[in-house]
Amino acid sequence: MLAALSLPAAARPLRQLVNVEGIRDNQLIGYGIVVGLDGTGDNSQVKFSGQSVANMLKQFGLKMPEKTDTRVKNVAAVMVSASLPPGYNRGQTIDVTVSSLGDAKSLRGGTLLLTQLKAANGEVYALAQGSVVIGGLSAQGKSGSSVTVNTPTAGRIPNGASIEREIPSDFEQGDSIRLSLRRPSFETATNVVRTINRSYGKIATTRNATTIEVRAPGDPTERVAFVARLERLNVDVGAEIPRVVFNSRTGTVVISEGVTVRPAAVSHGSLRVVISESSQVSQPGPFSNGTTQVVPDSRVQVEQGQGRMFKWPAGASLRAIIDTVNRTGATPDDVMAILQALDQAGAIDGELVVI
Repeated sequence: MLAALSLPAAARPLRQLVNVEGIRDNQLIGYGIVVGLDGTGDNSQVKFSGQSVANMLKQFGLKMPEKTDTRVKNVAAVMVSASLPPGYNRGQTIDVTVSSLGDAKSLRGGTLLLTQLKAANGEVYALAQGSVVIGGLSAQGKSGSSVTVNTPTAGRIPNGASIEREIPSDFEQGDSIRLSLRRPSFETATNVVRTINRSYGKIATTRNATTIEVRAPGDPTERVAFVARLERLNVDVGAEIPRVVFNSRTGTVVISEGVTVRPAAVSHGSLRVVISESSQVSQPGPFSNGTTQVVPDSRVQVEQGQGRMFKWPAGASLRAIIDTVNRTGATPDDVMAILQALDQAGAIDGELVVI
């Protein structure tokens, strides 16, 4: 069934609409190895996993003979990622995500060894280590049959990384702060400036549909309290362009309020091809010295669906579109095709977005 998403314009807290410049998360990433696996680590084909083990052993004074192929099934090469929140100081801890880089079957029961986490500038900001918590599992029998629940090759380490370097912020510098709209809009930016100036005098200005500059106290304590008060202000959100969003991977179709169509007639039919494969055993005749053979049997069936034609009047609302499409029994793929064709014909008032 096709569902409607109604997003009426209304007053919302400023904290939901803007980001404060200088107050943001920073992404960290690192390469490490997980040890202690129960034979579910990388296979010998993953060369960098064995090389990582050899390099680690060198740090502890153990040197492998030349041209030795290090094969360890209890080790997996992983990528470690984390998000460093704004304002975190040295010694605080953050969660990290551990994901297999090779062909390991599972990271359950493994321990991540000390891993450096770097930012985009190449500097180390955190060190990660600890036991990996896995939400999935994988089991395999000797015959080759296996069962996998969720994803056993990725997990998390709660509080698994400690901050070793602080990221400086310019939040307390200058005589003003900048607010950036998460969804740029000239109308919303104007409403934000108008609301702030109505409450605190003429201290806010805007240069475009995204950035609002606000004069703020110079004292850091007063500035923090001032931003806290700003975030509680209710601002009228400007009307957004009505959108139709397609997710081609999952077949999800979301139509926002305000999408209308112009006079149009639509005919949509379906052609389905079904190919079934089976095997039959061919027995030779008596005394023919023949052998029993397995003969493939292929059947191809083509079904032509009943095409339907329907018409929308001018300015048909979202409710009318949904009722009409649902009455025809159209699938999400059919809806995508119909709405894309309407857009190409210039008969739909809205923006089509494919994700």
